[in-house]
Amino acid sequence: MHMLDEVVLGIGIVCLLGILVAVKRAATGSILDKPGGTLLVQLVNIFNLFFLLVVNPLAALLLITRQLPAIDPTHLENLPSWVPVVTECAGLLFYVTGFLLMAWSLTSLGRNYQLGGSAPRTEDSLITNGPYRVIRHPMYTAALSISLGLALLLQSLAFLRVFTVYLVLVLLLIPTEEEKLLQCYGGEYLEYRKRTQRLLPLAY
Repeated sequence: MHMLDEVVLGIGIVCLLGILVAVKRAATGSILDKPGGTLLVQLVNIFNLFFLLVVNPLAALLLITRQLPAIDPTHLENLPSWVPVVTECAGLLFYVTGFLLMAWSLTSLGRNYQLGGSAPRTEDSLITNGPYRVIRHPMYTAALSISLGLALLLQSLAFLRVFTVYLVLVLLLIPTEEEKLLQCYGGEYLEYRKRTQRLLPLAY
């Protein structure tokens, strides 16, 4: 690491994960949810849980023990001095922003929360406040931001590939999820979809 101390960053990752688990428990009433539904839905949710609960803590452990370059053969080295500084700054911004957006999304959903791709329950409401006022899938945006942020922070091609796989899975799942929402909420969701973007406020 060039700008951030590895141990401090590793401890920071652990703290952010702990805070996110506490927010999810307080907002939704659960910590872990069993994936169900189609194969794609299960795959995305298992990948999501694996990334947040295994990949991130493992990265934190490797940072705290200063073993990341030795363990990760795709760790980029011998770059111009300004490149690691820029990528670390960008990575930190994406990473922290992702956690903040995830926490905001969870508190906005509250007891309406379900794993991605699930059909709404009869008691669920269409949430259009908080980050959902602007984008329809802020939790996916948050997860992708965390994934990209970690790849940039660690300057790791392996973690960048994880982000790429994550992005492809999310883009495949969103149409299925939106079809279920449209079936449940009809015209209300159709109007909501017209005035919002999928993942980014200024892009389709």
